[in-house]
Amino acid sequence: MRLVVPVSGSDPKTRLASVLSPDERRDFTEAMLADVVDAVTSAGHEPEVISTAPLDCAVPVTVDDRGLDPLVNDLLASTVTDDEGALAVVMADLPLVTRESIERLLAPEADVVLAPGLGGGTNAFVCRHPEFRVDYHGASIRDHRETARDVGASVTEVDSRRLATDIDEPGDLAEVLLHSDGAAADWLKQSGFELTATGGRVDVERFR
Repeated sequence: MRLVVPVSGSDPKTRLASVLSPDERRDFTEAMLADVVDAVTSAGHEPEVISTAPLDCAVPVTVDDRGLDPLVNDLLASTVTDDEGALAVVMADLPLVTRESIERLLAPEADVVLAPGLGGGTNAFVCRHPEFRVDYHGASIRDHRETARDVGASVTEVDSRRLATDIDEPGDLAEVLLHSDGAAADWLKQSGFELTATGGRVDVERFR
């Protein structure tokens, strides 16, 4: 199975701009990517990292500045044929992911396996059907369910908090410190972020 990790290496994670500088957002993106690569490697697979700009990574990085939809759809067209082939795509901003959650994603034998994100996105998928294509705009998990059924593909979903938690907003950073001990959590701690409890909800605050 071909497993690809796409990542935005050019001006990444703009919604974290209120708490991280451009250089810090890039460093944090590399730390989250390291967690994903480590989980995929620990699960016995070799991830192909494809970035819109060069990044530091433990595995080789292919630079491709296309948008996510054309990139992934070209990968589907070239990898999943009528006779054979399977493509897995795992997003790079999933620092809670573990070997076990990657194994859960790859275990089902359905034509299309979807891992929903908490905000309605599609954080990972596996495809074995030659006609399935992606569209990541809007509520993509809903659209991908419909697309898979429209082409006659069998569909299953993986209910995993670790795969569902992508890091986009400042409030998401608490999830990293609460539930991960990987590179992204280490980066946040070294950068002065700590957990706080205010009004019954856990959040993060930067102390330096």
